[in-house]
Amino acid sequence: MLEAGQGPIDGTHYVRATPESVGWGRLPCRSTTPALTIDSGDTVTFDTVSHEGILEDQGRDPAAFFGGYGIAATDVLTDARLLAKSPPPRDPDADGPHVITAPVHIRGAEPGDLLKVDVLSLHLRADYGVISSRHGRGALPDQFARTGPEFTFCEVEREGGRDVGVIRYGEGRAVRFPLRPFMGIMGVATDTDHPQHTVPPGRHGGNLDIKELATGSTLYLPVQTEGAGFYTGDPHYAQGNGEVALTALEAPLRGTFRLSLLKGHKARAASETLQYPFGETDRHWIPVGLHEDLNEAMRAAVRAAVRFLTDRFGMDSVAAYAYLSAAADFEISQVVDEVQGVHCLIRKADFPG
Repeated sequence: MLEAGQGPIDGTHYVRATPESVGWGRLPCRSTTPALTIDSGDTVTFDTVSHEGILEDQGRDPAAFFGGYGIAATDVLTDARLLAKSPPPRDPDADGPHVITAPVHIRGAEPGDLLKVDVLSLHLRADYGVISSRHGRGALPDQFARTGPEFTFCEVEREGGRDVGVIRYGEGRAVRFPLRPFMGIMGVATDTDHPQHTVPPGRHGGNLDIKELATGSTLYLPVQTEGAGFYTGDPHYAQGNGEVALTALEAPLRGTFRLSLLKGHKARAASETLQYPFGETDRHWIPVGLHEDLNEAMRAAVRAAVRFLTDRFGMDSVAAYAYLSAAADFEISQVVDEVQGVHCLIRKADFPG
C-alpha cells in the first residue's frame, strides 16, 4: 500500500488525490482551476486513483467491492474510499469513468508551444487490480459482458526480481504476466468552455492508452491554452496492445513527471504540423494516429510517420514510405475508446546521429 504522503515522492511538487483535487469523468478545459503553477522544467508527483472499484456498477464502495475478493478494508486506499463517498457523484450516463488530476499550469505556456512530458517514475500503490469488460464496448461485444459487466481480479506478486500480474482460473491454475506500469491518460487542457469527456483521445492527448509511454518515455503535446494545464489519470499496471476487453489491468499509481516547455519557431512549426501527440523512448520515435475508424487511424499514423521522417531527416516522402513499410512497426494502441488509436515504432538506431 502506498497511501498519500507515504513512501517515495520523487518530484519537487506533490499533488494528492483528494475529492477537491481531482475530476471524475471530465477533462480539464481552459477554465479549470489548476492544482498549482510551476516553472518549466519542474518535476511534479501525482497520486492517481483507479476508477475500478468505485464505479456505480461496483457499488461505489471500494472496501466492499474488493472485500469480495478477500482484500481487507485497510488494504484499500484511503483516497479511493473518500472519493467514492464524495458528493456530487458523476453522471454515469454523460461522463466518462476516469479519475483525472487537477491540471498543473506551467508559467509562460501559450498556444503554439509544445509541452514535453518526461515520465520519471511510476510506483505501484496497491498489490492488486481489476480488468473489466462492460457496456458492450470491447472488441467482442456480442460475446462478452452481454448481460452485465464482467470483472477479473488480478493479484500482484514478486517473482524472479520483477512484479507480475496473476490471474487465477480453474482448479489451482494461474496465468502470470510481467507488469509494465504506465498512465493511460496524459494530456493538456482543451481550449473549450466546458470540460470534455474522458474517453476519446485527441490532439490534447487524453486517453491515449499507449503502453510504450512507461517510465523513461517522453510525450510531446501541442499546448492549446495559456498555462498548458497538464493532467494525468487512468493508471495501468499492464496492457496488451488493443486493450480488447475494454480495460487494461487497472490499478493506482504514483507518477512523477518533468514538465518542460519547448518554444520558438521550431517548436511552433512542430506544433502546427502535429495533428496528434508524439511519443519517444530511448529506442523509438512514436508517431500516433487517431480516428473513429481503425482503418483511418492506421492511415493517420502512417501520414504522421512520413511527415516526421521528412521533417526530421529530410527524407523524400517515397523513401520514407518505403522505409516504414520495410522496417517500422504499426501497432494498435486500443480499439475501445470511441476514437481508436494506432502508434508507429520507428527505431532510432536505424538513423545516423
